[in-house]
Amino acid sequence: MKRLFRIIIFCFIFVLLFPAGLNDARAEPLPPDLAEGAQSAILMDAVSGRVLYEKEADKEMLIASLTKIMTAIVAIENGKMDELVTVGPNAVGVEGSSIYLKLGERVPLSTLLYGLMLRSGNDAAVAIAEYIGGSVEGFAYMMNEKAEYLGLQHTHFVNPHGLDAKNHYSSARDLAILTAYAMKNPIFREIVKTEVKVVSWPGEKWHRKFYNKNKMLRFYQWADGVKTGYTKKAKRTLVSSASKEGTQLITVTLNDGDDWRDSMMMLEYGFQHYDLVPVLKKGQVISRTAYENEDHKRLQVVTGSSFQYSLTEEEKREITVEPVISYPLKLAQRERMQVGTARIFLNKELIGSIPLITRYANEPSVLSSWKQVLTVVIGQEGPH
Repeated sequence: MKRLFRIIIFCFIFVLLFPAGLNDARAEPLPPDLAEGAQSAILMDAVSGRVLYEKEADKEMLIASLTKIMTAIVAIENGKMDELVTVGPNAVGVEGSSIYLKLGERVPLSTLLYGLMLRSGNDAAVAIAEYIGGSVEGFAYMMNEKAEYLGLQHTHFVNPHGLDAKNHYSSARDLAILTAYAMKNPIFREIVKTEVKVVSWPGEKWHRKFYNKNKMLRFYQWADGVKTGYTKKAKRTLVSSASKEGTQLITVTLNDGDDWRDSMMMLEYGFQHYDLVPVLKKGQVISRTAYENEDHKRLQVVTGSSFQYSLTEEEKREITVEPVISYPLKLAQRERMQVGTARIFLNKELIGSIPLITRYANEPSVLSSWKQVLTVVIGQEGPH
């Protein structure tokens, strides 16, 4: 009954947002019609990083408890889930959302992380920060180091919970980049998709239940995270992730009074109009011909990694790949040696590049000319 109720709710919302149905799903994409009050928003493909929609995405804004996305991933990467964290006086009675920690309690880090992300516990955030970083200030330094590592250009943290503070801010784009990174971590991913978590509690005979505040997990069929937030100054903030048929999309809305609706609208827009396409696969032969080096060994040039990109049906016909050889092929002495790059273009705009490496070949040696631009037809075997 619970699953049936979710499906009914989803269908009702879908009909309201997309009355035309799926008949026009592959028509020329129109930007999602967000609520008039939405101050900042973004829709991003999590794998390729392509932005499919944005509105004031680089505006530096208060982000409330979306801060805890960074808190969680820094803690996961620098701590162990079964470590016991002693609750200090600074973590007790922090204003706002709480999991009601008591002074001196020794709580597993994993339990604090579930309390942080499901119940948005500000006390859990402080306990985690003091344990991992030595102090709130020390942990904030770690958060900012991670932000710099990820290339977040409009982000600065001063606390681990997101209560309004001077010089504590981020942007929709930065939060999408951060979330795409965090969702690659299996522990983080498992926590944020959990609807209800039952945990034992030190000194108590009974268990506690953490119910996830993120209604997207109940409203939207393919949702798998991530975090809600609210303060009086930041207003409603939301980061959502959803995965469907091999595609994962991330949405961020800041200061948006209709954030559930707007997130679902952006996600549906992305799923309807874009597919994550494997443009090039790792080990794909760029040319069927081989070349002979000075040791008379036959080598081929192949792709050193894969490249995926989110594309519309029309864009799939506009992808080209240009191999650029930067090292004399005759001088290559071994396998897996980088000899160039494959540059990928969408309608003549460079969207990425991957390394080209050597691999021993079995077929007869034929010297190959690399003065060519190869057109990739998506859905076929690709360039050779």
